[in-house]
Amino acid sequence: MLLLLVRHAIAEDRVAFARSGQADDQRPLSGEGRKKMRLVAEALRDLLPGPDLLVTSPLLRARQTAQILAAAVDLQIVECPALAPSGEPAQVFHFLAGRRGARTVIAVGHEPALSQLAGFALTGRAQALFSLKKGAACLLEVAPAWRGGAATLVWMLTPAQLRALAPA
Repeated sequence: MLLLLVRHAIAEDRVAFARSGQADDQRPLSGEGRKKMRLVAEALRDLLPGPDLLVTSPLLRARQTAQILAAAVDLQIVECPALAPSGEPAQVFHFLAGRRGARTVIAVGHEPALSQLAGFALTGRAQALFSLKKGAACLLEVAPAWRGGAATLVWMLTPAQLRALAPA
């Protein structure tokens, strides 16, 4: 099984948004973030053969990133509360294990939770071995039982590398 981890795209400035009085979980993507993520989504569509499940954190910026990806790969979005910044990697794996028909999963979330999820997949411990920039992606091959410590890193690409791979 393949698990593609995607960090949400560039969001509105945290400090400026806080002045609006709204909760940070409602902070949206910026115009630049949307534009760049559309290119990333086009590249991911070509790099990832046949994704069949797209899950996202419930936070607005992650949901908006997932919507851009969903349009590119023609999938419905499933909300996964465990992908929120406070979620635990084992909870994400438990959530995905309940979707046994999925062979290729795209998961949209936040840092440092995504890096900890990757670390859990690779080592069995919730530890960040690397960090993902906004709009970056990391592909893991995961054991069919969704067991931590049994994954292999296939590739990891920065957002600039992904945009460069987008079709002209």
